[in-house]
Amino acid sequence: MDQPSNASYGRAPLSSNKPKASDMILLSMLRTTIWAICYFVFYFVQQLAELLAPLLLIAGVLWKVLPAVIGSLTHAAAADPQARDAISGVAAAIPSHLAVAGYDLTASSLIWDGILLMALAAAGATLATIAGKNV
Repeated sequence: MDQPSNASYGRAPLSSNKPKASDMILLSMLRTTIWAICYFVFYFVQQLAELLAPLLLIAGVLWKVLPAVIGSLTHAAAADPQARDAISGVAAAIPSHLAVAGYDLTASSLIWDGILLMALAAAGATLATIAGKNV
């Protein structure tokens, strides 16, 4: 009885262990596509955060400072009762918070959201750079 030698038993031929050139090209294209999509997402998030962060930060600071400015105008207009009443009416019209779509907006929350968006923009820039090097 002829039996195969132990050296070749259960092994695939050596030629099948080499990856084909078409498989390598396909894997390279897939890898590049995935990194390009990651780069796009990170860069898009970065751009959006860089656009919205200063708007939220400035709106929050102005909202926080506005009652104090109007309060100082009330003290300056103490001699004229009509001006004092008009300024008091404006000061009373400034809300301390707004409810928008179930989210409670305050001046402090706008400032905090602006700072968090700046951090998100920095993280997006970092991740976009890493993804760009891998493309």
